[in-house]
Amino acid sequence: MLYADIILPIARDGFTFEVGEALHADITEGRGVSVQLGAEKRYMGIVWRLHNERPPYKKIKTIDEYVANAPALTAEQRRFWEWCAAYYMCTLGEVMRAALPEAMKPEGFSREEFLRDVYKPRTATYATLQSYDETTLNGWFDGLERRAKKQYEALAEIVAAGGDVPAVALKASPTVLKELSKKKMIALSKRESTADEPPPLPATLPALTQAQQAALAAIVSAPQQVVLLHGVTGSGKTEVYINLIAEQLQKGKNVLYLLPEIAMTTQLVDRIRHWFGERVITYHSRFSTRHRAEAYRRVNRSTGGEVILGTRSSLFLPVSNLGLVIVDEEHDASYKQVDPAPRYHARDAAVMLARLAGAKTVLGSATPSVESWANAAEGKYGLATLAERYGGVPMPEIIVSDTLRAVKRGERTVHFNKDLLDRLAAVLARGRQAMLFQNRRGFAPYVECTTCGAAAMCPHCNVTLVLHKADARLRCHYCGHSAPVVHVCKGCGAESMEARGFGTEKVEEELARLFPEAHLARLDRDTATSEARYRAIISAFERGETDVLIGTQMISKGFDFKGVALVGMLNADNLLSYPDFRASERAFQTITQMAGRAGRRGERGEVVIQTAQPQLPIIREAAAGDYAAMAVTQLAERAEFFYPPYCRLIEITLRHRNSELLWEAANRFAAAARTTFGRSLLGPQPPLVDRIKNVCILSFLLKVERTQSFSRAKDALSAAVATLRSEQRFRYVDFIFNVDPQ
Repeated sequence: MLYADIILPIARDGFTFEVGEALHADITEGRGVSVQLGAEKRYMGIVWRLHNERPPYKKIKTIDEYVANAPALTAEQRRFWEWCAAYYMCTLGEVMRAALPEAMKPEGFSREEFLRDVYKPRTATYATLQSYDETTLNGWFDGLERRAKKQYEALAEIVAAGGDVPAVALKASPTVLKELSKKKMIALSKRESTADEPPPLPATLPALTQAQQAALAAIVSAPQQVVLLHGVTGSGKTEVYINLIAEQLQKGKNVLYLLPEIAMTTQLVDRIRHWFGERVITYHSRFSTRHRAEAYRRVNRSTGGEVILGTRSSLFLPVSNLGLVIVDEEHDASYKQVDPAPRYHARDAAVMLARLAGAKTVLGSATPSVESWANAAEGKYGLATLAERYGGVPMPEIIVSDTLRAVKRGERTVHFNKDLLDRLAAVLARGRQAMLFQNRRGFAPYVECTTCGAAAMCPHCNVTLVLHKADARLRCHYCGHSAPVVHVCKGCGAESMEARGFGTEKVEEELARLFPEAHLARLDRDTATSEARYRAIISAFERGETDVLIGTQMISKGFDFKGVALVGMLNADNLLSYPDFRASERAFQTITQMAGRAGRRGERGEVVIQTAQPQLPIIREAAAGDYAAMAVTQLAERAEFFYPPYCRLIEITLRHRNSELLWEAANRFAAAARTTFGRSLLGPQPPLVDRIKNVCILSFLLKVERTQSFSRAKDALSAAVATLRSEQRFRYVDFIFNVDPQ
């Protein structure tokens, strides 16, 4: 008998089925099959392993049907999935759930329902010449020329196009084509639409400066498989990437180009398409389900010569013949998948994917992660640098504006210091543009009673509600709960509820009052509600129709706007207020990246950083643009307190609705795990937000020394959890492992 281990898109590692006789001859590992689980439910599963070992079940279900148009995973893809599951402590089913587009994971409660859900590629009608010789063809033309002029013209067009052409590409009407088909001159058939022949590669590439040529040479000649490209903002890293891409396409290889967020793809896709045209395949979660499935199939068919450009989920596309992986803005926290599993880091997973494929990886950033910098310093990664802006454009002037001093001197108007307002007025008077950064959306972070100090809280989460003035609602940014704005305090009954703090919505309102003639726009999750809306905001600013763009982190990443002369950071202290060992590094990165948007063309740009703590080393280092000093400081602190890169971290999160049961489970787990890990296991402790959607949360942090086996540490954790959950009362306590938390 032949059996198959099948992976399904559920949180399990697999199920064993018997292979039906009809499939014995051509079933292969990696193929998609239809399987029934339970009494009714059908899934599309992936054949993971074929063998002759009968499982210890009384009844074994049989596979008897392939899924049409299902993806066929290569051995390389399966190895990558297995690595993701093992490293990030999740199941293969969870990897499958993340890896395949929704349209390629059909399921249903009957065979009919399942088949309705099966992905059906777009088809097109093709007109194909029937078999002919020269005499026959001349006879067709002679007959049509006398009696059917339009059919004559259509036949001539089909012959000129090579004898097999999509009907939509012809001038002829469907009626004319049907007549030719009736006369057996052509055959009309429905076939899956395929991409046109890729355009020729560009004859010329972007001209590189001497510094860019040196960086390119350093990347190409580096003996290491991974190279860090450290280039200041505006130094022209993209031009170096384009030259690297062209070299791989010339060899017939595919290139995977990763970006941290969808927000960055708009401008970059246009730039990459300018050089490589329809060779560029884009992929991210804002696309429709069908679009993602079609992109997946196109990548699956590609044998080489294409650029796959997308966000972290692009890692799981079936890219064959991979020659190069580029991870742009490699430091960005958006590369880390938070929920659901697999909680992978796309940068680290990209390095492994490239290693499996024998490809080179280029990690690019003006502000690399401290871990990548340390790898380059140790020689584990190669290093290429771009220390100056492209075209000799000077770095922006950075002004640190002391908020407390401005308040004492009466030089602060609402949320703006005089330093910023004066420069903003001057920039607008010159017809230039500005960008203002505030890393909080909404109107105000919370509403508080001035009498008793009570704040409006979410009833389902232990967090304050954010005021959104545009629709007069209080919203929870964790569970989505919303309520009308309250004026009466629930605690003391006083009518003294006031908004505290400020978000992008309030910045926009105040700025409109101070500069009524200026055209303002806001870019955050509340305004960029769709791909079309997002593109409209960015395009208007790019065309100069908007004078000031106000936004959150969305505006800090990779944009290249030629008209921006001023950047303002309204509350840099917010960036440092997180209880996280990476807070200072992240603050430096955000300030530097945001500053990099100013003065990218012509005149020198200006950056105003508003802060109540101008004396902090991280603020001084960011103002000086001294990445090396920041890295040295951060590495020294991490060595002292034993944080990455000097150890590896695993965050263990426990969740349950019953707080008492949760604490009991956490203490029991701690006692069991500490027999192996001792004081390296920190916790349990409540996180900053310890209740979401009425579910209580506790967390642990495990530090694993680099000299210790990481896989054994993970095995020991899994064993401790399995022992605890073998007790009925702890069976439904959720344990979530987050390897390399960010």
